[in-house]
Formats: sequence, C-alpha cells, structure tokens
Amino acid sequence: MEATEGGWTVVIADDHPLVRDAMRHALIQNLSDVRVHDASSLDEAKQLVDNLGSVDLVILDLNMPGMDGFTGLAAMRAAHPMVPVAMVSATNDETVMRRAIEFGASGFIPKSSPLETIAEAIGQILDGQVWLPAGRAGGGEDTGSNRQDIARRLGELTPQQLKVLSMMSQGLLNKQIAYELGVGEATVKAHVTAILKKLGVHSRTQAVIAARLLDFKTVD
Repeated sequence: MEATEGGWTVVIADDHPLVRDAMRHALIQNLSDVRVHDASSLDEAKQLVDNLGSVDLVILDLNMPGMDGFTGLAAMRAAHPMVPVAMVSATNDETVMRRAIEFGASGFIPKSSPLETIAEAIGQILDGQVWLPAGRAGGGEDTGSNRQDIARRLGELTPQQLKVLSMMSQGLLNKQIAYELGVGEATVKAHVTAILKKLGVHSRTQAVIAARLLDFKTVD
C-alpha cells in the first residue's frame, strides 16, 4: 500500500462526531502520511471532493443527511467514478452490505468494528480491494443478475439525472421537477428520456420500480 505523491487524502463523511474521530484515529495510527477532511453531510462531502481535486478515499455514512438510502452513494460514484468509496453503518445486515457493493462501494465497514478491523479494511480498500466483514462474501439468493444489472445502470446516471429519478419516484410531474430544480420543463423531459434509455426501460413507471433499489433504508 503506497501513498500517492504528497500522501493519502481521505474524506470522512458522517453526522456523528465520535464516529469521525474513531475513523480519523484509525487512519492516523495506520497510515504514515494522511490528511483527513471531515464532512457531516453528503453535500459537504461532495463539495470537499470537488475542491480537493485529488482524493484517495471517501468514507460515507449510509444514513447521514442527504444520503437517501443508496442514492447518495450512487451520486458520489457518478460524480467521481475514480474515487473509491467505503460505506460505514450501524447495521450488520448482509443484504444492505451486498447492495452497497452493487452500487459501487469498495467496502462496507460496520461501526461496531474494532479500530484494528477498521484500519485493516481501509488499508485493503486503498490497495484496490473490496472489503466486507469476515464471512460476508457478498453472494446470496436475493442478489440475482437482474438486480446487479439495474444497479450498474443506476450507477451510470449523472448526479442531476439521479435527482430527477428520485423526484419521479416521489410522484412529481415534469413541471414540478423543473420548478424544484430551477430548470426548464424541456430540460427535465430530456433528463427523463436519458434516464429511460440508460435504465433500459420504456416508461416512467418502470424507471420508478428500478429506483426502489435506491430507497432501501436502514435505521442508524
């Protein structure tokens, strides 16, 4: 595991200061040259990554403000596809872990993990590996090829298209979406067309059904 020139740059995004402190401690204790930047929401994390320019790892809390289930993960991956993302959460649910990996996460770290395990996970992810807790191989009967294909397609949507799809799933009409985003209705129609094409579906209803994968939430 070798740092890029100038050392490692890591963004930790979690709305709980104690969790951020624990992650920061694990990083500092196990990486010789690391700069850690904190965020308490998805928007803050995205802004940090945009401003920093070069980031080696983003650590995202699954249930902090702005995440909206896996929408936040998909948005981060769409905006910065070359930056690995590790998810952290209070849950140990295997289905949630698998879905995180399907949506492009490079690892899933339960918050209950010992600091040495957190450090091991982060080290493996920085080495380009995918990390899950011991015994969680990521398979499972409910993770079929169809779900994986939908997850891959959702990951191809731009951040703006993800917003439009999220609003579509809430039942908003094009005119209402245009108002919320501050754009013209023709722009929204263009986004909807692109969303249907990328998801390989033929109607808004089918797109919304696919979007339900993003709405899987857990209690933190």
